[in-house]
Amino acid sequence: MGKRFFDRILITGAFFLVLIGLVSCGGARDAISGQVIFAEGGDPVPGALVTIRASEYQTITDDEGFFEFQNIPLEDDIEVTAWADGFYISYVLTNVPAKNLILELRPYHTADHPDYEWLDPTPNADVEAACGNCHPMILPQWQQNAHGGAIANPRFYSFYNGTDISGTETVSPGYQLDFPGTAGNCGPCHAPGAAIDDPFTTDMNAVRDETVAGIHCDFCHKVGGVYYNPATDEPYPNMPGIFSIKVLRPPEGEQIFIGPYPDIHDPDTYLPLMAESAFCAPCHQFSFWGTPIYNSYGEWLDSPYSDPETGQTCQDCHMPPNGDEIFALPSQGGLQHPPEIIPSHLQVGIQDEDLMQNTVEMDAAAEISGDEIYLNVTVTNTGAGHHVPTDHPGRHMLLVVEAVDADGQVLSLLEGPVIPTWGGDFAGHPGAGYAKILRDVETGEYPVVSYWKQALIGSDNRLPALASDVQTFVFEAPEGTAHIKVHLIFRRLFQPIAERYGWDLGEIVMESEIIELP
Repeated sequence: MGKRFFDRILITGAFFLVLIGLVSCGGARDAISGQVIFAEGGDPVPGALVTIRASEYQTITDDEGFFEFQNIPLEDDIEVTAWADGFYISYVLTNVPAKNLILELRPYHTADHPDYEWLDPTPNADVEAACGNCHPMILPQWQQNAHGGAIANPRFYSFYNGTDISGTETVSPGYQLDFPGTAGNCGPCHAPGAAIDDPFTTDMNAVRDETVAGIHCDFCHKVGGVYYNPATDEPYPNMPGIFSIKVLRPPEGEQIFIGPYPDIHDPDTYLPLMAESAFCAPCHQFSFWGTPIYNSYGEWLDSPYSDPETGQTCQDCHMPPNGDEIFALPSQGGLQHPPEIIPSHLQVGIQDEDLMQNTVEMDAAAEISGDEIYLNVTVTNTGAGHHVPTDHPGRHMLLVVEAVDADGQVLSLLEGPVIPTWGGDFAGHPGAGYAKILRDVETGEYPVVSYWKQALIGSDNRLPALASDVQTFVFEAPEGTAHIKVHLIFRRLFQPIAERYGWDLGEIVMESEIIELP
């Protein structure tokens, strides 16, 4: 068990409370006590986590494996569970009061077994463990999110194959055009279900639309840990995706599901890491040709958000509770939980307008001095624990300023920045662009997003967590009223590149402000 577990006992982003000897008012109460032992040998298990299932009652066993809960409401048929690192979750059904309970911990396998066949999450009455059979509330959330669609994302394949978004016309550059006859290293992150056994030669076209080849339920819930450099808390260089993930597929005759709860029955076990940002690190921090491309985890790690006491995890922002009170059907053993402890599997990101509009704040202030208008615009990353925008280098923001007189005539910009040429239809307008600009080493072209070729970072003025950027503009003042509109716009890809490939820009107005000056 890691230090963070003992510091905070993380359960789905620290939603549960650790209550030892909880006292509250009202109703008859009594105690529950017992011991946690190893199933093999019967020795006591110190430091085991004991939970009254679907409640806030938790405690840790002492040096002899004993535990006790005081002041528990009298009730019949409650479940007491126990867990320790390397073991399945054990449980016993009991009434309150109860004493001398024995919970036996059974170890699970420590090696991955490639002969295991992934479970398709699609509901199937003929497959008892199909995820959708027990979790119909979670399955559609996963199907809508970017991870669920990674194996079929047409934008990915347009770059992988060098085609337009429809896949019918050749568009350069493309990975397969630049490196024909090779598969590349996309699979370890985009298709880990297939690449785990074939990391260097997984052809993405060969596994396209195969659900179990992608980022699916059974894969994520077979993750037993992450390999990272203890000196940096980051994955080792050139170890993307499955190279940095400890997968524990079970041997024949066994099953295992690894999750964020400590009170689910064997064959489930608990992984505190699943509620920590490090769980996301293998696929969200990687360099190509030595140039850091995806680095949202590294950016988070360098930010105040990584403080274990005051910060927030990736899961806190991207898997917030959505009101569900169960994550498994009652008919399959699911119990009602407080909705605030059940994370959503929508895994919201750049496609979610509400999330994006709560990521930054913009403040615009203008005044007239003589025959000039002075406009100051401050943009602050208030809501993201990483740079904004992050990861894919095509993502960028445009600060667009429009200043006109009462007749709609554009006011002359006397001083201040203009939007770069890569701003598409806004290029040359008063404003600014925020992006990590890659320059192709061979051709010198920029901006490029073909990071599978050697590229260097030409510039990077994205906003780190809690950082601000101030831009100042001076316009010629009109004789009458001046109207100033300031917009902060997010785009998924640089417009000239998007038009070439037929991509939708995915445009979202993140902030907007209108100022009128007499």
